[in-house]
Amino acid sequence: MNMDATRFQIIRDIRNTLCYLKQSGCSGFDCSREQLEKLAHLGASRPDEPFRKETLTAIRDALGDCTRCPLCHARTHIVFGEGNPDANLVFVGEGPGADEDRSGRPFVGAAGQLLTKIIAAMNLSRELVYICNIVKCRPPGNRNPEPGEIRRCVPFLKRQLAAIEPRVICSLGSVATRTLLDTDAPISRLRGRFHEAMGIPVMPTFHPAYLLRNPDRKRDVWNDVQQIMKILT
Repeated sequence: MNMDATRFQIIRDIRNTLCYLKQSGCSGFDCSREQLEKLAHLGASRPDEPFRKETLTAIRDALGDCTRCPLCHARTHIVFGEGNPDANLVFVGEGPGADEDRSGRPFVGAAGQLLTKIIAAMNLSRELVYICNIVKCRPPGNRNPEPGEIRRCVPFLKRQLAAIEPRVICSLGSVATRTLLDTDAPISRLRGRFHEAMGIPVMPTFHPAYLLRNPDRKRDVWNDVQQIMKILT
């Protein structure tokens, strides 16, 4: 890695960390002698100790048996996400459906089978990418997650993205895209070009469930994922 690439990576890491802290509600840092001494006692301020990224396992442990929003009352399983913890590509959907709620795995129903075919067409596999959702529990009746539900769950998604550090995010559908990009613009206007979230390029595209109802839009999705493939290769 050359000096410019190293500098870019450092800046990106700092930005991602600050974005995560902002999402977590942090508004400042206590740099008093007392606080620094506490950190030193915990071994967190040793200059010779390398920085350790938060792991997906630690994030899942922090999520626990989540009861942060009403979605917990009707769920069968939390659907945290699955795939390669060092993936270059992360797919983000809106929330689990009935099949996902039963299995505890993301995108395993009819829409998930179509997503698996899309991933295969990109010369990738589910084991090489990471797949997750904006919310980790199924909204009743497969409705869209509500703003309060998203607000309580999205910090865990952002922690996942910070841990994985993908080269590209593919947001599937309006809810995922609007949440990641903090916009009210329709998916039809946003898809087809890259945006940015947490310093990471984001390609919005139609949700596989939408494609099952509107197969004529598959060509649009293929055009979108081809742009992702160019970055990855």
